[in-house]
Amino acid sequence: MKKLFVLLVVLIFSQAASAQLFSKEKIKNNENFDKDLLSWGFYLGLNNYDYQFNYETDMKDILVQTNVGFSVGLISNLRITDYFDLRFEPGLFITQRNLIYDPSYFDGMEFTDSDLMREVKSTYVHFPLLLKVSTKRINNFKPFIIGGLSVALNLSSNEENPDDNSVGQFRTKKNVMFYELGFGIDFYNKWFKFSPSIRGVFAMNDELVRDVDPNSPWTSNVTTMKTRGIFLNFTFQ
Repeated sequence: MKKLFVLLVVLIFSQAASAQLFSKEKIKNNENFDKDLLSWGFYLGLNNYDYQFNYETDMKDILVQTNVGFSVGLISNLRITDYFDLRFEPGLFITQRNLIYDPSYFDGMEFTDSDLMREVKSTYVHFPLLLKVSTKRINNFKPFIIGGLSVALNLSSNEENPDDNSVGQFRTKKNVMFYELGFGIDFYNKWFKFSPSIRGVFAMNDELVRDVDPNSPWTSNVTTMKTRGIFLNFTFQ
């Protein structure tokens, strides 16, 4: 999935470069589009979430099977200068990860095949505050980088659930803090601005809720479990 994201970005950027960067000056669409103090929009996108584990002792890694998820959200943009914008992009991000445990985690214990896998479904309500830094507009497109901090509320966390992995319930924390960094291109047409972008997100806090049993094979060897992910967003303003 990550390779697909990169391929899509390369194709978008290469077509933009060949069509505009090396061509003569063109008539600018929506020439005053970025002059407003406030502007609004929405985005649709794909996401691919992973987990990064740190361990107490040297054992085989917990494998993470990732899935492509769906994202949708709103945009409010505050113009600071011609090259700097402050953006608030609340959105809903839906995804699923499957954790695969090696049988060595259950050494000396009875286990079944279902014990070796845990489904982790996540529904994040995402609240990022981002700084967008743009280049000078070239004809009808403008590259940018974007980064900042965000907090997310995981509606599927089960943090308060008293049941744990002993009865098949894998639990994660409800509140997650991230830092984000990405890049994209603004394309201007006659009616709106279209902006494909790719962004990496990285959790700053441990998300794992430990089992009641301190020797639990699912959680006892995990020091930290942090989300990391890739977003491919298509923005319309």
